[in-house]
Amino acid sequence: MNQFRFSRRPDIGDKVKVSFEFFPPKNDEMEARLWDTVTRLEPLKPKFVSVTYGAGGSTRERTARTVGRILNETSLTPAAHMTCVDAARHQVDAVIQEFAAMGVKRFVALRGDPAAGVGTAYRPHPDGYANGAELVGAMKDAGDFDISVSAYPEKHPESPDFATDIDMLKRKVDNGATRAITQFFFDNDLYERYVERARRAGIYIPIVPGILPVHNFTQVANFSARCGALVPAWLAERFEGLQNDPQTHALVASAVAAEQVLDLVERGVGDFHFYTMNRADLVFAICHMIGIRSHEAEVAGSAAA
Repeated sequence: MNQFRFSRRPDIGDKVKVSFEFFPPKNDEMEARLWDTVTRLEPLKPKFVSVTYGAGGSTRERTARTVGRILNETSLTPAAHMTCVDAARHQVDAVIQEFAAMGVKRFVALRGDPAAGVGTAYRPHPDGYANGAELVGAMKDAGDFDISVSAYPEKHPESPDFATDIDMLKRKVDNGATRAITQFFFDNDLYERYVERARRAGIYIPIVPGILPVHNFTQVANFSARCGALVPAWLAERFEGLQNDPQTHALVASAVAAEQVLDLVERGVGDFHFYTMNRADLVFAICHMIGIRSHEAEVAGSAAA
């Protein structure tokens, strides 16, 4: 029976598409690690790679520099994150045009977390865009961009209910969003129920699952608690006792993430967005397990041409 599983078909790697998220480095050591990661993952030929943008534009220059290097030094297609926290409309519009002038045609449009951090109260800038839907509308007015937006399988922590949450996603779609990328989750049933809610609401853009390999379980658990993502008991048990055993922790993390992705493939999902945390090994291993192979020889040949 197992030989007929969709995820074990020899051509599955040609049917599944991936994208990766990076964040701009803060120092030379982090920069070296990022570019090691980019170099390792580039041969997997992702659909695009996104580069995060700090609250209130706190990483604007570093984000632009990272996007520029990806455009000029790799074969990858970058998507620049944009937020509207603590910024006036004219400031946001100027950054959109700055990225467009660099050659950026893809964006990830997010309202963004409050500058004080996840879990604190959000207050729109008096002259700014109030939410992600307004930001998407401004981007669509500025150019014919491919725009990804956020989605929340467990609903956004600030949404009073799923109806409100889905309504916001619908507004983003109506304003021109191309796809939604979910916040990370560990229970695939939650994702599937969320997609069903969205489809019933008339939302038909791709809703791409965001996958977070667990590089450090304690950190992931703490962050999940702040942003409203469930950490199932079975997941905690998988990592129990591995705080001081990084090698086994990495092996378990790879297996857990691959298990999640393969289950989603069996449910008909064909696109995945990986939150890499600027680290390549787990993501590379997971992609290998779902049949995505390195095109390193092609990349090397292109560089030599």
